[in-house]
Amino acid sequence: MLHLLILTATRTNEVRFARHEEFDLAARAWSIPGDRTKSGRPLRVPLCDRAVEIVRSALPKAMYGYLFPGCKEGRPLSNMAMLTLLRRMSRHGITVHGFRSTFRDWVAECTDYPDSLAEEALAHVIVSQTVAAYRRRDQLERRRLMMEDWGRYCAEKKEGTAMMASAA
Repeated sequence: MLHLLILTATRTNEVRFARHEEFDLAARAWSIPGDRTKSGRPLRVPLCDRAVEIVRSALPKAMYGYLFPGCKEGRPLSNMAMLTLLRRMSRHGITVHGFRSTFRDWVAECTDYPDSLAEEALAHVIVSQTVAAYRRRDQLERRRLMMEDWGRYCAEKKEGTAMMASAA
């Protein structure tokens, strides 16, 4: 679950409440309904190769409609599950939300992708009404390339601690 969150740069609750029917592995996409996003808008998330593998391996264990079922019948995994995992890994001072910040820093400092693409991937609300009026597309295919690069970067850093996101 934590790996999927990192590879998709999504929010904790978006992953916790992920439902198996939201994933189209053939299209390599995850469609999160608007009632589960912070902005209230539906979000299409491109899935890199590793994210597809994670979802595919989680599907047989899905219960109650949740990709990541919790211990209590009919409920998703606890909202503390990922933070507890980080603590068990002795990764004190690291927050789950910090991985989104790490993704944003990577885009800005290590790639040529435009900031607007990173903001779209993070599902941030566009403050400028003028810009929002002209942005009618979700740039899924451009974001797919960026997320594939992010997936490769994460795979390279997997053994080290460079990818670990410190609490702000």
